[in-house]
Amino acid sequence: MFIEEVKDNLAGNIIPFWKSLRDNEYGGYYGLYDFDLKLHKEAAKGAILNSRILWFFTNAYTTLGHEECLEYAKHAYQFLKNACLDKEYKGVYWSLTYDGKPEDTTKHTYNQAFAVYALASYYGAAKDPEALVLAYDLYDLIETKCKDSIGYLEAFDRTFEPVENEKLSENGLMASKTMNTLLHVLEAYTELYRVDKQKNVGNSLRWIMDRIAEVLFNPDRRILEVFFDENMKSLSDLNSYGHDIEASWLIDRGCEILGDEAYTAKMQKITDALREHILEEGFDGTSLNNECFRGEVDTTRIWWVEAEAVVGFLNGYQKNPAGKEYLDAAAKIWDFIRDYIIDKRSGSEWFYDLDKDGVPVSRKEIAGPWKCPYHNGRMCFEAIKRNIDW
Repeated sequence: MFIEEVKDNLAGNIIPFWKSLRDNEYGGYYGLYDFDLKLHKEAAKGAILNSRILWFFTNAYTTLGHEECLEYAKHAYQFLKNACLDKEYKGVYWSLTYDGKPEDTTKHTYNQAFAVYALASYYGAAKDPEALVLAYDLYDLIETKCKDSIGYLEAFDRTFEPVENEKLSENGLMASKTMNTLLHVLEAYTELYRVDKQKNVGNSLRWIMDRIAEVLFNPDRRILEVFFDENMKSLSDLNSYGHDIEASWLIDRGCEILGDEAYTAKMQKITDALREHILEEGFDGTSLNNECFRGEVDTTRIWWVEAEAVVGFLNGYQKNPAGKEYLDAAAKIWDFIRDYIIDKRSGSEWFYDLDKDGVPVSRKEIAGPWKCPYHNGRMCFEAIKRNIDW
C-alpha cells in the first residue's frame, strides 16, 4: 500500500505540479508559486531550485521510465548551462532574473555542489558528454577555489573572493563553514563517482568522510555539529534532526558507491549512532521535530525534514531488518505526510511547514528558491527503488 501511495503522489501530484512551472519563454522554471497558489512569473529564478529540478526530472525518468520527464530535464539543463553558469569567472550564480540574466552573482559552494549533483545525474541518464564536462569543471572549481586544508569555505563574490556566509547562517550566527554544505558536497561527489569512477573524486569522498568523522561528529551527543568558524570550531549548541537523519543515509550511500570496506566500517558506526539518536530524541511517535537549539525543541514539521526521515528510517530498517522500530517510524511519518503535508488543494503540491498538529503555520511558498521537488521527489524514488512495503 505504501509503495502505491508513493507512486500515486509522485505521478499524480509532484511531477505534474513541477511540469506546470516550466517557462517556455525565458527558459528554466518559474521561481515562485506562493501559498495562495499564485504563480509569480517575474520572480527571480534560483540556481539551486533549477539544479534540483534538473536532478528531479532526470531521476523521475530513470525511476519511472517516462520519456517526457527526460525532456523536462533537458529543458532545465539548457537553462543551467546557458544562464546559470558564469562564462567569464566560472561557477554558478546564486540566482537569475526571470528572463535569465544574473541577479545575485554570489558564488556559493553549496550552489556549485547542487549543480554537480544535477549534471552528473543528467549525464548518467542522457549520456550527454557535455554535462559530464561541466560537472567536472565545477568539481575542479570547488576543489581549487573553495577548499582549504580542513574544510570548504562557502561564500564568495562573483570573482571568488570570500564574503560573509549570510545565505547559510542562522540563529544569529555568521558561520564560515557548515555541516549542510559539506553534506551536499559529499552527495554531489557520490553521484559524480557513481556515473564516472574517477580516482580523484573517490579520494575527495574519503577526505570528506574523514572531516565528518573527525570534526563534525560529536560522539558523546551522537549528533553532527552544524555551524563552524573558519578553523572548524563549532559555534553553537544546535542539533538539526532533519540534517542528521538525511546524513545517516547519504553517508551510507556514499560508502556504498565508493566501495571501500575500511570507510564503510568506519562510517557505519556514525550513521547508526545518528539514526538511533534521531529515533530516540527527534521522533515523537507521529513525525519528526525540526531541531533542538540550546535545549529548546522546535516542533515545526517541515516538508523536507519529514521526507528525509522516511528515507533515513527505511534505510535503517533495510540495514537491519530486526530493527522494526525504524520501519514503524517510517510508516508513521508517511501517514503524517499523506494526511497533512500533501496539500489537497487543486494545483498545489506539498506544504512547506506545519505545526505538530498538521496545521500550516507560516504561509510559506509552495515553490520557491528553497522549496523544490528534490526532497519529496527523492523520498518517492528511494521508496520505489528500495521496495519496502507495508
